[in-house]
Order: sequence, then C-alpha cells, then structure tokens
Amino acid sequence: MKKNYLSMRYTTIAIIAIAVAGLLASTITPAMAASPHFIKSATTAQRSGDNLACIFKESGLGEGTTVTITCSASATRVDSCVNGGGNIPSDAKKTTTVATTQGSGQFTADKNGNVQGTVTVSPPPTTLSCPSGQTATLISLSYTSVMLRDQTSGASINIPGTF
Repeated sequence: MKKNYLSMRYTTIAIIAIAVAGLLASTITPAMAASPHFIKSATTAQRSGDNLACIFKESGLGEGTTVTITCSASATRVDSCVNGGGNIPSDAKKTTTVATTQGSGQFTADKNGNVQGTVTVSPPPTTLSCPSGQTATLISLSYTSVMLRDQTSGASINIPGTF
C-alpha cells in the first residue's frame, strides 16, 4: 500500500510540474517570438517647414501593443538680427546654435503587429539677443544624425543625410 501511495504522489507532482511548465511556456513564447524592428525602406526623414518629419514603419510587435517612438536629431541653426525693414544691418549680429532636439509620440500596433506614423522634431530656440528695433530671425537650419528609437522595445534605426 505504501508503494502505491508514493507512486500516486510522484505522479501527481509530475503532472503539476508539467502543467506549470506548459503555462510558463505559453506566456513566454509570444514575448520571445516578437522581434521589433524598423523597416528601412519605409523609414525616412524630410523637412516640413522648419521642422523635421520622421516617417517610419516598425514591425514585429504584438497586436495592440502601444509603443513610444522618439526621433532625435542634431540641429544647426543660424540666426541673424534683422531690422524693421527686413534687412540685415551692416553690423550683423549672428549666432549659430547646435543642439540635440527630439520629438516623440505613442502609437498602437495593428492586427499584424505593425506601427506606422510620423514624429515631428522642432528646431531648438534661438539664443540670439538683438538690439532694440531688430528681431532675431532664422537664416538657415539643418538636421543631421537622425535616429528613431522605440523606447518600449529598444529597436532603433539611424537615418543618414542632412535635412
């Protein structure tokens, strides 16, 4: 009798262990199967006025997953003082500002695990202070070192070029 009791006990423990392992495997597998990544051919950047529009497509997410996408860039802006007549005085006061700037947004994956969208990056503010009767005016602006990052999954992609 003692032998049958031990046998039943070990069988019960084995069944419980198998059930727990199966439950763990079913919850871990979807996370391991996901492979978030940006689609290079569908990811780009372009100027939209003084802003930078970072257009992207990310795949490999779970359906309904909400992610935070950030676009960062190094912005170089040149500002000059302009008088009331719209002219740059002969004693032009100018400044160049180089700063990292970024924008972000939240997006939800569709039924296929894809997220598509646009994140807008604005230029840094001017640091130029002009004399009375003159206004700091943006003369030129460019963006380089553009990078998109999914803050949720860690996926990222660099977008080469000057915009």
